[in-house]
Amino acid sequence: MFKPKFTITNKINNYLLEIERARGFLEAAKSKEEWIKEMQSEALILEAHHSTHIEGTQLTLSQAQRILTGKSVKGVRKDDRQELLNYKEAMDFVSEYLGRKTEITEGIIKKIHKILVKDVRGGSLEPGRYRKVQNYVVNSITKEIIYTPPPPSSVPRLMKEFAKWLNKGSNMSPVLLSGISQYQFVDIHPFLDGNGRTARVLCTLILYQNGYDFKRLFSLSEYYDKNRRKYYDAIQSVRNNDMNMTGWLEYFSEGLKNQLIEVKTKGEIAIKKEVLVEKAKRFNLNERQQKILMYLLERNRTSVEEIRQRFNLVRRTVQRDLSKFVNLGLIKEIAKSKTDPTRCYKLL
Repeated sequence: MFKPKFTITNKINNYLLEIERARGFLEAAKSKEEWIKEMQSEALILEAHHSTHIEGTQLTLSQAQRILTGKSVKGVRKDDRQELLNYKEAMDFVSEYLGRKTEITEGIIKKIHKILVKDVRGGSLEPGRYRKVQNYVVNSITKEIIYTPPPPSSVPRLMKEFAKWLNKGSNMSPVLLSGISQYQFVDIHPFLDGNGRTARVLCTLILYQNGYDFKRLFSLSEYYDKNRRKYYDAIQSVRNNDMNMTGWLEYFSEGLKNQLIEVKTKGEIAIKKEVLVEKAKRFNLNERQQKILMYLLERNRTSVEEIRQRFNLVRRTVQRDLSKFVNLGLIKEIAKSKTDPTRCYKLL
């Protein structure tokens, strides 16, 4: 029976606390549905792009965005396009399991893999079938072999044990459960190809099932792809430490924490923006004044001169608008700049 080895360190505990705080904020946040949908779409594009990019696709984020929003993009490899579209389809598939505590069977895992490698490389990757030959994990940057998975004869038994462990139920944090599952799946490497992508989608499925969907506003693969060397090292650390997953789980939980803090920050800005828009309507602010307010939201603090240059306005107009905002209780004067005698302002 599969039994993971790890220690819940102070780092892991702190990361889990930060994750719970961000989760609480997102659950309580009252944001407009349009913002949520916009952010979900952005997160899905980031996840699909970065997860496939880790495996070697050569699409830029801009190209990925255009493909996933139904626009034509010339000069891209057919397999790159298909892998990206497949990843989106796989994420849509696991989204059907939001909050549904059903067993994650080998059948579901095979279905995820089947979606991910559909119509890629001439259909030679045996979608949804465990491998019958030995495969190897190759660093997509250096092309060096970094891991030799178990022999194909062991795969059915290992996957059966893994699925049994995954569904036995425990008091473990869903964050740790998903992190352990992602590593263990990669270690077994049950398919000819597409194992990394399948592992990351499986990890997402586990979070979704356990109420840790975070409104589908995060992308762990973006975190991995930003520093792939660190990602590979974190995975390899388990094998270098007698299969102890502590280092990997520190890395994994830190990544999720960082992603959620970023989402929380964006959420706070969106909420402030909504409040400002409502106040702008109530105070009958004109289009110019609304743009200045939104600029203040982006910058946090600014000066008369900065706004004058940004919007090509007369200084007196800017001063008058800012004075009006102060009188309405929208902003406050905070200091005089040392390099510019113009007063500085920030939102309340």
